[in-house]
Amino acid sequence: MFRSGLSKLTSVTSKVNKVGCVRNFSASVNIDVGQEAFETHNFAKPSTTVSTNKEELVRFLTEMYTMRRMEITNDTEYKARNIRGFCHLYDGQEAVASGMNFSLDKEDSWITSYRCHCVALLRGSTVQQVFEEMFGYVGGTAKGKGGSMHFYSKKANFFGGQGIVGAQVPVGAGLAFYNKYVSKPGEKMNMTVAGYGDGAANQGQIWEAANMAKLWGLPVALYIENNHYGMGTSTKRSSCNDHYYTMGGRTIPGIKIDGMNVLAVKQGVAAVREWCSSGNGPIYMEFDTYRYHGHSMSDPGTTYRTREEVGSVRQSRDPIEYVKNLLMDNKLCTEAEIKDIEKKVRDDVQQALVRAKAGNFPPPENLYSNVYATIDLKDEPQKMIRMPDFTKSIRQI
Repeated sequence: MFRSGLSKLTSVTSKVNKVGCVRNFSASVNIDVGQEAFETHNFAKPSTTVSTNKEELVRFLTEMYTMRRMEITNDTEYKARNIRGFCHLYDGQEAVASGMNFSLDKEDSWITSYRCHCVALLRGSTVQQVFEEMFGYVGGTAKGKGGSMHFYSKKANFFGGQGIVGAQVPVGAGLAFYNKYVSKPGEKMNMTVAGYGDGAANQGQIWEAANMAKLWGLPVALYIENNHYGMGTSTKRSSCNDHYYTMGGRTIPGIKIDGMNVLAVKQGVAAVREWCSSGNGPIYMEFDTYRYHGHSMSDPGTTYRTREEVGSVRQSRDPIEYVKNLLMDNKLCTEAEIKDIEKKVRDDVQQALVRAKAGNFPPPENLYSNVYATIDLKDEPQKMIRMPDFTKSIRQI
């Protein structure tokens, strides 16, 4: 299982031991996630009984609550104009990233859409690095060059957020081609997960990538985070088939997973990874999820859905509340212990923000780095970048 480089999350989990919440890691509990957790298409349905333990549940709680607080902070900083440009938040969908990350191997490749802050966090970035990247500071995950939509970490096999809707899926097929190409005969392959939203599900490039993936038997899961609205249009109005996990027809299997239940995600993705890495080719994964913010900061998210609808999901399906209830209902943690975890996370996120705000913009010479590479893939800084010749332009300066 992939263990992220999140120093903050590791710190929180280790300190939880001192308040007595995680004492006996060996004691496991079996949780029934419900028959509605999985729907399948030409694919064996995973067991709805999921084994877990206190350590794992505290990890999920800590990860997801950190994501939630980080995104709420990004919202505040954007409204204060400390973050500029585009900003696409992930709050509500935390169980998808957290459960999937748990069941992937660290060598598996991951590429997703421009809603990528939380995936970057799970794949090795710190909260401070995420904030600095959002501010455009040199200490950010992409050294301040990427911003909200372009986090990236080759070291963690995270190939980024993609700024063009759906364009990450063909790249994901290419990553899967590489994973198959370098695999050793008789051994399981590393796989690729390539994510996109329901708003991109009917794009031609996705159908073409799926076709090539099947023809070549590529180990790739095309996963759809279906929050039911895309950029504000209901899937019922935008898709003739909104059962996205069935889009492979007769040739590519699919699975639909309750994306608000981290244990269902963990279980479903484990089954998908076994399928892909064993050489069975591609699969569609659809996560039934819900986002509390609108599409972007310019979208209040209330013109095409009601506040009552959003509040109802928060009450009945919130992924963080689900894990908190599991911990308390199974007498693994008390309410006071959970509050200690949440307080520690809030403090850590706030401290990360303070440190991030002390950062600096990249120096001007960084404009010329990471543009060209030598034949042995080392950066070859340029002395200059050709700029427009405004004397030959209708725009006179």
